[in-house]
Amino acid sequence: MKKVLAGVIVALSLANAPSADAAANDVRVLYEQFAAAQNARDLGKVRTFLVDSPNFLWVSDGMSFWGPDALVKRMAEFQLAEVWRVDADLARAAIVEVNDGAAYIHMPLTLTIGLKAKPDAIRFLVSILCVRKTEGWRIAALFTTTEKAK
Repeated sequence: MKKVLAGVIVALSLANAPSADAAANDVRVLYEQFAAAQNARDLGKVRTFLVDSPNFLWVSDGMSFWGPDALVKRMAEFQLAEVWRVDADLARAAIVEVNDGAAYIHMPLTLTIGLKAKPDAIRFLVSILCVRKTEGWRIAALFTTTEKAK
């Protein structure tokens, strides 16, 4: 009887545990929605995907930007360009689960920015720390660097 009870408890605990595949899918969907909001130039929507904390961090161009409002302010400056588009290479995305409530998504992307007649296409690597909150997955930190050829 004890073995049966122990088996039921283990089965129930596994049934209620979030799977790594589900977390990876949730993180990928979060990033896709975040990128879509950027491409729509909807900075209000962009902000909803960020952890609402002064500890939110974006490292960009060798500089640290703290808090979600700092990201929105800097992104608003970039989006003054005639052309602004983020195209992630999701086929090369890697998701690294840290624990049940945190995971990184890492991928190359191309930022197309500048004048409509001749925009620049800049290759980046981005690593994004995503955390599970009561309202769902949110972005806690972004780390970007230009991609170098091997």
